Amino acid sequence: MEMREVYSNRVAKIGYEDGKLTVQWAKPGKNGAISVWTGVPEQLANEVMNAPSIGSALKLSIEGVYPHSYG
Repeated sequence: MEMREVYSNRVAKIGYEDGKLTVQWAKPGKNGAISVWTGVPEQLANEVMNAPSIGSALKLSIEGVYPHSYG
């Protein structure tokens, strides 16, 4: 999966492939950790990846909604 760098205080890189939304964190305390959410619809993933605030979009639409694991 190709991860693209983003301008965010919370997220360093983000990518999507086959229902998996993957985030490399930039936030202190999670620096460099990778989170993966499964079952994310492509349209929603695109909305999150292109949101003005990716961190806020993740918190509102993804975190706690879709199954999560650390990659």
